[in-house]
Amino acid sequence: MDLVPALEEPLQQPLKSVLGPATAKVMAEHLGLLTVGDLLHHYPRRYEERGQLTHLADLPMDEHVTVVAQVADARLHTFASAKAPRGKGQRLEVTITDGSGRLQLVFFGNGVHKPHKELLPGTRAMFAGKVSVFNRRLQLAHPAYELLRGNPDEPDEAVEAWAGTLIPIYPATAKLESWKIGKALQTVLPTAQEAVDPLPDSLRQGRGLVPLPEALLKIHRPHTKADIEDARARLKWDEAFVLQVALARRRHAETQLPAVPRRPTPDGLLSAFDARLPFTLTDGQQRVSREIFDDLATDHPMHRLLQGEVGSGKTMVALRAMLAVVDAGGQAAMLAPTEVLAQQHHRSIVEMMGELAEGGMLGGAEQATKVVLLTGSMGAAARRHALLDLTTGEAGIVIGTHALIEDKVQFHDLGLVVVDEQHRFGVEQRDALRGKGKQPPHLLVMTATPIPRTVAMTVFGDLETSVLDQLPAGRSPIASHVVPAADKPHFLARAWERVREEVGNGHQAYVVCPRIGDEEDDPKKAGKKKSPEDEAEKRPPLAVLDVADQLSKGPLSGLTVEVLHGRMHPDDKDAVMRRFAAGETGVLVATTVIEVGVNVPNATAMVIMDADRFGVSQLHQLRGRVGRGSAPGLCLLVTEMAEASAARQRLGAVASTLDGFELSRIDLEQRREGDVLGQAQSGARTSLRMLAVIEDEEIIAEAREEAAAVVAADPELTNLPALRTALEALLDEEREQYLDKG
Repeated sequence: MDLVPALEEPLQQPLKSVLGPATAKVMAEHLGLLTVGDLLHHYPRRYEERGQLTHLADLPMDEHVTVVAQVADARLHTFASAKAPRGKGQRLEVTITDGSGRLQLVFFGNGVHKPHKELLPGTRAMFAGKVSVFNRRLQLAHPAYELLRGNPDEPDEAVEAWAGTLIPIYPATAKLESWKIGKALQTVLPTAQEAVDPLPDSLRQGRGLVPLPEALLKIHRPHTKADIEDARARLKWDEAFVLQVALARRRHAETQLPAVPRRPTPDGLLSAFDARLPFTLTDGQQRVSREIFDDLATDHPMHRLLQGEVGSGKTMVALRAMLAVVDAGGQAAMLAPTEVLAQQHHRSIVEMMGELAEGGMLGGAEQATKVVLLTGSMGAAARRHALLDLTTGEAGIVIGTHALIEDKVQFHDLGLVVVDEQHRFGVEQRDALRGKGKQPPHLLVMTATPIPRTVAMTVFGDLETSVLDQLPAGRSPIASHVVPAADKPHFLARAWERVREEVGNGHQAYVVCPRIGDEEDDPKKAGKKKSPEDEAEKRPPLAVLDVADQLSKGPLSGLTVEVLHGRMHPDDKDAVMRRFAAGETGVLVATTVIEVGVNVPNATAMVIMDADRFGVSQLHQLRGRVGRGSAPGLCLLVTEMAEASAARQRLGAVASTLDGFELSRIDLEQRREGDVLGQAQSGARTSLRMLAVIEDEEIIAEAREEAAAVVAADPELTNLPALRTALEALLDEEREQYLDKG
């Protein structure tokens, strides 16, 4: 982005110039904080109240208390320890009394010097800390304290004020405790007065938001809970607004790029395809197709996200878009995350198109084109052939994996890129494919992971969004149940009976496991430590190879059981999928390689082993592989986890609803925002510290509107240098690059 010079930002000065090199090094290494601004934006995660004044006779355990008392006794002990083997370790024990009872305070190590000088017998002070027990006596370890010098009989306003203070508790590490971070903040807090305020005055005043310097002071040193609310409201707006401005600038820049308009020809390939469809498109498919065709007809690149429920017919919508582009003389490329999925898409698209996919062949229809597959494991001859078809334009549609991105792949006229399951691809990969067009091609990103509206606005904010939320006619509902294998082993036995019944009725079943089972033979996995869950429960994750073996010999003996996993040779994988699709295999035991896009309408049952090891969205994706035909689907979530555990409650949520959007909210609420907004999307750590994308839906939606208006009026932000400064500070280089390439 060509940007006008931004304002000088005092908060950009390095921490080492303010806190000294040693502290700055620890902050950089353990918290990633490099500048004064980074530290000021390292917000408290919660606040402790020192507690209303408590009598020593009424001290509650494990709570933060504040007491006013007099020192009765103070003793310094010297002892040997691992850190001080020559008897140089020091412990200060102070006994205090308030007339109602006595309490011991203890200070260790370097922390004894100041209290040893100040807490002399007879001294009156306020003490605050957490009550614990040591040697069956109540104590406060390393309490905060403040000496009192007034008349002990008169009520002391300072006492009440100090006791009511809110103590910020910071996200900390073993090397950097919260109080050390608080102390460092005390040093840099005066600089907050010089913070450059990114919000335009009219926006800030119109929404009653406090200025940024005031928000920073109030978040770190609040006097009241209202201060914290004021600060949070303001800081959330900063994050939402600056990010939405970046995305609005991205969208604006896209509208300035040239693209070739692609309008389908009347009575062309698309019309011929629609005429041979044996069913009517849903209202949703027709509506979304119209949105896409309108975009394709414009002279700047389409940037659209197509999100839809599992099985809502996204592939059909994407195929019609590709056919429209081929009609208009261009080529379309579909990028799939795995070879299994690329082969599956190729097979189903060729089947749907019939003779329309036989361009240049005997028997091919007049309007036909060629549909080629390009994956990394293809033989040299087949690959050469596919590449030639792309260069000459003979192939209108290509479906492939990241092999499409390689330098050797040249297109005759690439008009549309369809990316399936966008979250599996890095930005650079998408960008490399888009660079293969004579002009920037149109882009359609598909995801079967339903995304809450706010996440779509935040993560995919540079894309226009279309949603498919109804299932095609004839789709059957899927019944889902949790099978508690540990509590009720007979439930698991019944699960295998249900699988036998489905296969006996001419249907097929999936059994999904979290791992393959030959890790011991894999040098990359050798020596890999077990997860804490495995160690704690003494149970390894169930594996495809073991489970398939046990089922074939036990509860599913006599049925045709095959395995499918990611480390099989591509030809073997394809052969297994073909046999399963043809109905020759009764039960497919697989890893999550079947998670997306695998379409076998005759498969009606799925058993997910160790279901608690999968995320909510992943379970929803997997479940979407059954119930794709006219027979009802069944999904059984097998778990060994106890009923009260969070994992069991998560499985209960998945079993209770088929609404992927509802589940995506549950999923997001259970995870950190950074998982959604951070590395998976941009390769950079999330810039959201205060904003919660689910709770703050309203702020994000309003910020998007405000940002669009600001960018429309002043795309280069020439009149808003402070906002420009904030953009540069908030969006580190990687994220800026991500937005550039989005």
